[in-house]
Amino acid sequence: MSTFDPRTIEALAAAGFPVDTFTEEQLGVFGALSEEELALLVDLKARLDEVEPEVQAHANIAGGALF
Repeated sequence: MSTFDPRTIEALAAAGFPVDTFTEEQLGVFGALSEEELALLVDLKARLDEVEPEVQAHANIAGGALF
């Protein structure tokens, strides 16, 4: 198991994760991510952020009925 690395939390914050709202337990889990896990998580967030306005627009138009 990985050990806690505060640089991981800093990287998550820089990527836009709301780390200030994480519980101590969540910080422990996120802080122990491997470099590969961190890279994947940051990549997924970036990709989701890219499509967020489109997803929100569909929800607003369709009233969220389809999603």
